[in-house]
Amino acid sequence: QVQLIESGGGLVQAGGSLRLSCAASGRTFSNYAMGWFRQAPGKEREFVAAISWSGNTYFADSVKGRFTTSRDNAKNTVYLQMNTLKPEDTAIYYCASTRRQNYLPLREPDYDYWGQGTQVTVSS
Repeated sequence: QVQLIESGGGLVQAGGSLRLSCAASGRTFSNYAMGWFRQAPGKEREFVAAISWSGNTYFADSVKGRFTTSRDNAKNTVYLQMNTLKPEDTAIYYCASTRRQNYLPLREPDYDYWGQGTQVTVSS
């Protein structure tokens, strides 16, 4: 059974940084793309970033230049480094993955497995 567990959220002042981690288990991690999504209060969950099995990355326009994502296949972990945080980045952040190998979706409905989420709060 695939499990995804996020960590690293917290409270930070605007302009600060946080690094989220997502530890995966239950299958061969390196064959699958990983995605990051977030959901702010009163809003729908939205795409933030994704990283392919080979390390190619994609970002939402709202976080380009501020967020990066990387993966350590030896540790079965994907990371989301968030810099220059803004109050509008406040949300619950989720990592996600798919059932299909070598497949990199950028839309929420195309992801099959989700973590429990970690809260990120950016104060002004």
